[in-house]
Amino acid sequence: MKVLVTGARGQLAQSLAERSAAFPGIELIAVGRPELDLERPRSVERIISSFAPGFVINAAAYTAVDEAEREPDRAFRFNAQAPGEVAAAAGQAGAAVIQLSTDYVFDGTAEQPYDETAAPNPLNVYGKSKLAGEEAVRSANPRHVIVRTAWIYSPFGKNFVKTMTAAACSRDRVTVVDDQLGTPSSALDLADGLLRMIEAGPSFGQTYHLAGTGQTSWYGLAVAIMDECRKRGLPAAEVQPIASSDWPTLAQRPANSALNSCKFERDFGYSLPRWQDSLAQVIERLSQLG
Repeated sequence: MKVLVTGARGQLAQSLAERSAAFPGIELIAVGRPELDLERPRSVERIISSFAPGFVINAAAYTAVDEAEREPDRAFRFNAQAPGEVAAAAGQAGAAVIQLSTDYVFDGTAEQPYDETAAPNPLNVYGKSKLAGEEAVRSANPRHVIVRTAWIYSPFGKNFVKTMTAAACSRDRVTVVDDQLGTPSSALDLADGLLRMIEAGPSFGQTYHLAGTGQTSWYGLAVAIMDECRKRGLPAAEVQPIASSDWPTLAQRPANSALNSCKFERDFGYSLPRWQDSLAQVIERLSQLG
């Protein structure tokens, strides 16, 4: 099975490339700029038709949550219009499409982790653009699967874990909000789940949540990062909790965007590990990289 992944330089695409070695029945091809540019629809059509994949995983996105408030048109271009074009091009090539989405499609008012039956109500431009992307994919290609995930980190690219470890190299103390809850998710684990789903053969037209097991706040995640760094003799900073009101941002964040991934586990027999265990593995890899 040939699988084409957009956003070759992103965390998920790099994680998929690494983990695909354990799936000999899957030939994974990751493509990004300049060959495939989501701002140039013809490049999308050309690349997908030339590779003739069985699946397209659209992992490319505009992920700068605060910048999206300044650049709503660009956020919607990447996160809404382009996914619809990817899905349509995949359909024309006889391929199914897997669209990655986000916990930020929810408003964070729920007391329990969100399952797939919860009604989306995004608070910010980023979340609204990603929800519009889900809808565009559903309309453009009936052979689709929407997968929402959350708080992605990995040894690759830019993410909260790497930001915290870098901050610890130059600062004795960091302040992190303690009133936003979510489900930290390793991109490597997410890649395993997506590849298992493809190997098993999903039912199309489904929406799934696939995120780490357990939930915490950004503060709790930061504390765990520093603890793992200390265990390995790496620089570690003291973490001070603050309220979101004390750290104003352009984009409003949901107070509780934790995801319930039970549906994915039921259908494919796979759940992401405890976020603490996956975090330890990523910190270990980062320590080896120096």
